[in-house]
Amino acid sequence: MPTAPDLFDQWAAAPQASPAVAAEPAPEPPPEPAPEATSATPQPLRRALQELLRNGLLEQTAKPHLFRHIASSTARVNALLEPLDLQVRVDDLRGLAYVAVAPGWQAGDAEDDDEWTHPLVRRQRLTLEQSLLLAVLRREFLQREQEGGLGVAVQLGLDGLLPQLEIYLGATGSDMQDRKRLLELLDKLRAHGVVSEVDAQDQLTIRPMIVHLANPENLQGLLAHLRGLQRAGESTP
Repeated sequence: MPTAPDLFDQWAAAPQASPAVAAEPAPEPPPEPAPEATSATPQPLRRALQELLRNGLLEQTAKPHLFRHIASSTARVNALLEPLDLQVRVDDLRGLAYVAVAPGWQAGDAEDDDEWTHPLVRRQRLTLEQSLLLAVLRREFLQREQEGGLGVAVQLGLDGLLPQLEIYLGATGSDMQDRKRLLELLDKLRAHGVVSEVDAQDQLTIRPMIVHLANPENLQGLLAHLRGLQRAGESTP
């Protein structure tokens, strides 16, 4: 009498289902670069911008590498300065970059009533004597540029400057006092980046920033002020 197949034998003889092949996971996309990495300011431009903001200007003759970074990335620098209502202006012909208040800036929200005050820019008024000396220096600078070309270093001696200043301010009667007055005025203007320090040979360098500080608009204001003083003097009995 045949015996029934063992249950375990039946299981062993049964066709085995093919094991399911596990689907391979799709490769993960490469990580996107962090926003900081794509928009970070390059380190050389960062240093150049810091130097520009520290001094208010950059001269190609003094710092050629930093000036080159500013001059070649003016649009990017202005984008960085835009929230501050500032902008950089580049005078390529004279090798000068300087910070200026953006044209669209409005001081209507300022706490004081001074319409030209910028919260990040300290704007100092020049005295009449300083303004007159500034006009004399600018005239000398432009005349030397016409003779030697743009970008030429303009140096001037105190002996040549004293007679020109005396035309407008008069002489004190003492050569020592006249010289002292001139040196004090030059020291005040040096803080505005328009002249260098007087050296041991009584020579100074007129810096290209003078063209933009003593611009035609400012000179017209000086002329109007002088005319007002003249009219006031004539009306005084």
